[in-house]
Amino acid sequence: MSSSSYDRAITIFSPDGHLFQVEYAQEAVKKGSTAVGVRGKDVVVLGVEKKAVAMLQEDRTVRKIALLDEHVAMAFAGLTADARILINRARIECQSHRLMVEDPVTLEYITRYIAQLKQKYTQSNGRRPFGLSALIVGFDYDGTPNLYQTDPSGTYHAWKANAIGRNAKAVREFLEKSYSEESVTTEKGTVKLALKALMEVVQSGGKTMEIAIMKHDEPLKMMDPEEIEKLVAEIEKEREEEAEKKKQKK
Repeated sequence: MSSSSYDRAITIFSPDGHLFQVEYAQEAVKKGSTAVGVRGKDVVVLGVEKKAVAMLQEDRTVRKIALLDEHVAMAFAGLTADARILINRARIECQSHRLMVEDPVTLEYITRYIAQLKQKYTQSNGRRPFGLSALIVGFDYDGTPNLYQTDPSGTYHAWKANAIGRNAKAVREFLEKSYSEESVTTEKGTVKLALKALMEVVQSGGKTMEIAIMKHDEPLKMMDPEEIEKLVAEIEKEREEEAEKKKQKK
């Protein structure tokens, strides 16, 4: 069988063990807007790159952050249409769980549900994988903050901080260098870390970023562009001061 035949059906492995359709779905994710998640001490923050909308388009209808339940939010990178289906299925699962168990879902439960749904689409003919990765954040009943990430292949992992989408590798490298337990003890510190990570690849400014903050037993809060601008100015000032100090040392 020629190598080009292996990518025609989702169920055919290539000789070196690859499922090409899943890998192509991961390429779709790499073309999506950048999204960042940071888990703080008692807060979780999602930051996404906000693409410019057409002049006559309503920008409230262009959202990369969605609420799955009162205590669970999700940001995604990849195909928006696929994400809409996944979000609706996850919301139904959250409500079904409340009705059946009389308790809200745990973060790991809903992440596993989303990952299983994605994996199902990598294993049967006549379908294609979901072309998106997701960052899922929220709190369990005991107030523990969580951050999970899922891939088109159906894998999921828990993270302290992570990035998906365009230039995710560069953002992840920045987070690895900059993340420390001290940097995320406060809400402001956690938000600033998410903003700094986004600023690595996104033009800085309140109009190009969206930040969502979640605390235990509090509704998801979307930051105003003015608040974002203020923090961005603060970060840039700090960077200038650091650069000045380095010059003086030399």
